[in-house]
Amino acid sequence: MPTQLPTPPVALGRPALPPSPFDPDVVPALEALAASAQPPLSEDTLALMRSGGPVFPDSDTIARQHALTAEELRIPGPAGAPELELTVFRPAQSSPVALPILVNFHGGGMIVGHRSWEHDRVADLVARHGVIGVNVEYRLAPEDPFPAGVEDNYAATCWVAEHAAEIGGDPTRLVVMGGSAGGGFAAAVSLMARDRGGPTLAGQLLLCPMLDNTNSTVSSLQYDGIGTWQRDANLLAWRCVLGADLAYSEQAPEYAAPSRANDLSGLPPAFIEVGAAEMFRDEDTDYASRIWAAGGQAELHVWAGGCHGFDMYAPTAEITTAALAARDSWLRRIIGGGSHD
Repeated sequence: MPTQLPTPPVALGRPALPPSPFDPDVVPALEALAASAQPPLSEDTLALMRSGGPVFPDSDTIARQHALTAEELRIPGPAGAPELELTVFRPAQSSPVALPILVNFHGGGMIVGHRSWEHDRVADLVARHGVIGVNVEYRLAPEDPFPAGVEDNYAATCWVAEHAAEIGGDPTRLVVMGGSAGGGFAAAVSLMARDRGGPTLAGQLLLCPMLDNTNSTVSSLQYDGIGTWQRDANLLAWRCVLGADLAYSEQAPEYAAPSRANDLSGLPPAFIEVGAAEMFRDEDTDYASRIWAAGGQAELHVWAGGCHGFDMYAPTAEITTAALAARDSWLRRIIGGGSHD
């Protein structure tokens, strides 16, 4: 970790404005989080947050809950890197035809987290859409800074495309997805696949994606000290990933921070979802606008009152029900077929 921290940016040279309010259904989750007395994420607490967080069910447990099968795989990592771990969820009933594939990258700011955090999200989509879900483990910063994590996720996506038949999948209907840092990785993998000549992706499902390292938008200051993923944690994450020199720089690599990409043409159709009451709101809406300006296809949903990750923190909220329905609709249009509710 750097001993001399870079100077945090300011939002467009303007003072922070009052934040957009949280949805009433989200407020109890935020109050419970504040009352938990959990220490803020920092260089000093990072190891504690990794080891002392909640324990999530393993893949076999999740598979049984959703009447699926689960398989743990180890595949080659990028050149010179360790092997990668994947969890593959499949419908219990074998299919006579190859199934669409969702490749998921977990959240956690690129500095914390594990794929088990999102087994339930992936398994739910597998069960309801009759697809194959692949949940990827990748290296975390600061031990493995950029480009380790994104190269891991790109390598995993390439492997899934090349070995689709082995897992029962259709490589022509492959969607990359993720929430928060995972959404940023999905956007970056989409850029890499375009630039490196493959694999061909059917879509990118970006849920409150972490895209902009500069932390210079209005919303990035509006949610300083409030909400689920706060400004200090985001500043820390980018320092860990990019180091002191590039942490908040507009010169950061686009595969680290997709907002830095000059060219957003030629990308697979994007679904971009974000809460109106979170710090990623402005960078995510800007990313959608830039895809449209480049002649691309993006579907943008900004949920009023939604905090970062509101679907996980407030699963019974009305905005969560609406958000899940919107995701389902987009997936059906991208990969074909109907929902298996």
